[in-house]
Amino acid sequence: MIAIQYDRHGGPEVLEVVAEPARDLGPGEIRVAMRYASVTPLDWKLRSGLLRAHFELTFPKVPGRDGSGVVTETGPGIEGFAPGDRVCVMAAPAGRGTYSEERISLASDLVAIPPLLGDGEAASLVNAGLSAHVAVFAAARIEPGMTVLVHAGSGAVGGLIVQLLKNAGCAVTATCRAANRDYVRDLGADRVIAYDEEDFGVLRDQDLVFDLVGGETHARSYQVLKKGGQLVWLVAAPIVDHGVDRGAEHGVTVTRAMIADAHEPVEAVLSMAERGEIRPQIADVLPLREAETAHRRMQAGEISRGRLLLRTG
Repeated sequence: MIAIQYDRHGGPEVLEVVAEPARDLGPGEIRVAMRYASVTPLDWKLRSGLLRAHFELTFPKVPGRDGSGVVTETGPGIEGFAPGDRVCVMAAPAGRGTYSEERISLASDLVAIPPLLGDGEAASLVNAGLSAHVAVFAAARIEPGMTVLVHAGSGAVGGLIVQLLKNAGCAVTATCRAANRDYVRDLGADRVIAYDEEDFGVLRDQDLVFDLVGGETHARSYQVLKKGGQLVWLVAAPIVDHGVDRGAEHGVTVTRAMIADAHEPVEAVLSMAERGEIRPQIADVLPLREAETAHRRMQAGEISRGRLLLRTG
């Protein structure tokens, strides 16, 4: 069995291709032959050590937050899954990830893939779909007709947020690179602001802002909200308000979307995709052995349209 791992923090070069022996299943365990693993910004931030204050890793570490595959074997006591079932796989940030030809999971880590959805499409929607669904339907207070600004609208999460908001009847403005303007408009955005050509700061009286960028973008987002509006953020970049309650200062509510692995949001997003209500976004697919290249591209900011996948099987 081939897997990708690293035994220390560092650049993409610390990623190694290794051969691992298979082990027997214990009670409650399920063997999954992985088909795809998604590559997320969190993967390279964990690998680099940028988030070591938040996540204590055990080395060697197999990266990967999610993916898709097929159940090949179930251990004692398993109900609800059987060999041949296609599943999405969730993996805790600090635990063993999904960059592997095979993964042993618990039932709580798995979500069934709907019949009409492809394995790659499903893999692209797990963590991204979870994050988008929680941000829109749990963290935010949305109503039809609201004016909403979505930062990073071409990304894996931002692009899904744009689609979910449009389905909910909101008027959506999204920011992205100029090169992605048509792509984001095709996702359903009513207005697209290219941040490398235009200034989103000209906007006013937005009901809601979704910040997936942080830093200066976060600080400047308050001014575009109307009084009583809401700023929802879900980013790993610093949110620095210097100890000041910026929400109260501007008369708005600031909410962090707390993302924790859960079946219901993922199932909801997968079902929406199967019905054609949202479109999975796959930026590119690389072989598992090219994980180092995938990380270099992700870290360099080259992946700006949807999710990058590794083909694991």
